Amino acid sequence: MKIINLVGARPQFIKAAPISREIKKNKRIKEIIVHSGQHYNKELSKNFFLELNIPSPKYNLNVGSHDHPTQISKIILKLVKIIKYEKPDWIIVYGDTNTTLAGALAGNRSGIKIAHVESGIRSYNNDMPEEINRVVTDRLSNILFCPTIKATHNLKKENIKDNIYLVGDVMFDNFKYYIKKFNSNILSELKLEKNNFVLLTIHRSQNTEIEKRLRNIIYCINNLAKSIKVIFPAHPRTLKYIKQFKIKSDKIIFIDSLSYRKLITLLKNCKFVATDSGGLQKEAFFAKKQCVTLRNETEWPETLEFNNNMLCPPDNRRNMFSILSKISKKNYKIKTNKTFGYGNSAKKIIKIIEKFKK
Repeated sequence: MKIINLVGARPQFIKAAPISREIKKNKRIKEIIVHSGQHYNKELSKNFFLELNIPSPKYNLNVGSHDHPTQISKIILKLVKIIKYEKPDWIIVYGDTNTTLAGALAGNRSGIKIAHVESGIRSYNNDMPEEINRVVTDRLSNILFCPTIKATHNLKKENIKDNIYLVGDVMFDNFKYYIKKFNSNILSELKLEKNNFVLLTIHRSQNTEIEKRLRNIIYCINNLAKSIKVIFPAHPRTLKYIKQFKIKSDKIIFIDSLSYRKLITLLKNCKFVATDSGGLQKEAFFAKKQCVTLRNETEWPETLEFNNNMLCPPDNRRNMFSILSKISKKNYKIKTNKTFGYGNSAKKIIKIIEKFKK
């Protein structure tokens, strides 16, 4: 059996790593790594492959940063040619990026089977490109691998009833595998004290490209940073709009985007997380860290249980600062459960793909 393992951005490298580890154990499967090149930083992308022990991609499409339609179409055109040449049995796609949707469309048009890892996730906000990507991908996929019970229910509500498998979350597989292996010096490099700083990430277009929202977020975080250090591994798009809108951010500690090892180290040692990232919401849950989601909704409602994660709408500046300030002064004991499985999701996924309609 031949499988294309398609990746393109940081969350997909993390999700693909445990799948790739399982494939290595299986002599009956040949893995072809295809990297779309959607990730904006080539050096950081290379480091992720090395750090997560993912085989070097056989193909790198090098699509780079473009608007959504251009990026998706470029990936499809290049990927269809690879599929025609390699003749794989499956393509595995992950999550909700442009790479995900392009992979599903290319697989569908080429007549190969599609497996969607992280299927059934919904924010029910159709203004988010990610929501459209994941909904369409689910419609095109032959197997739908769901990380949570709620994800399976979401699919059934949409009248998708066949080939749904509850397998748990592959990001939890990776977190469990690496959390004890990594030991980074980043705390001393940044002169940080354990449990005495905030980890911030902002990258989604609905927060970065709308001036009022970005201004509100940075204003609140900048004021918070007067009383507790805030570390911000900043996405280039976010930096671009902070500069364009001339938003004051002098108290925030900006750093370059981080490798998985360094980000997990900061996560494990921070007081709490403020983010608009779906992946980091989960990783905060895994690490038993309080999370504030700087959005009106989340595709991971499971993390809201016991107030482990709190929604913080970015349109209300006063409420946002009140929540952030309150959390910075308290010590929360995070309760977690087995919502995201037991850390063996990748093993289940490969077993199911092998036996599918045999």
